Amino acid sequence: MAHAAPAPGGRRGFGTGVGVNGLPDVFNGQVHRAARYGIPVVLGLVYGLWAAANRRDGGPITGWNVLFGFVTAIAFIVLCLAVARFAPLLKRELHSLVKSAFAGASVGFLYSQTGASVLSSAGLGVAVTAAVFGVFFYRYYTREDAVGNRVR
Repeated sequence: MAHAAPAPGGRRGFGTGVGVNGLPDVFNGQVHRAARYGIPVVLGLVYGLWAAANRRDGGPITGWNVLFGFVTAIAFIVLCLAVARFAPLLKRELHSLVKSAFAGASVGFLYSQTGASVLSSAGLGVAVTAAVFGVFFYRYYTREDAVGNRVR
């Protein structure tokens, strides 16, 4: 197998076409740009379908149910893009809190569409928020300094 030549200046890495160990760099800027919008759209459509299915509770699919699914999907997509755009600008604690609150509210809303009580939906949302916060805070705390610069 022939290895690709390094980029000018002997550099290998993102955007050069040559990745680590001479393997092709498949995650170039174009792929990242497509994923930045593609992933929230796909997640939003799945979320909207899931919410609509929870709401109809095995009954017939109606126009209102389809409309609810699309409106839910659009709201999820817009909020997901906003969180992805603005959360990294915050300090690591708030960054973690914003992302985890979005996850917790999303799960709580889905659960509320099953007919569960407001208290149990809120409780599940808070539990998910706390768990996701712990994961994100640990990740950012171990990989950023206090200003937000990556240390690894």
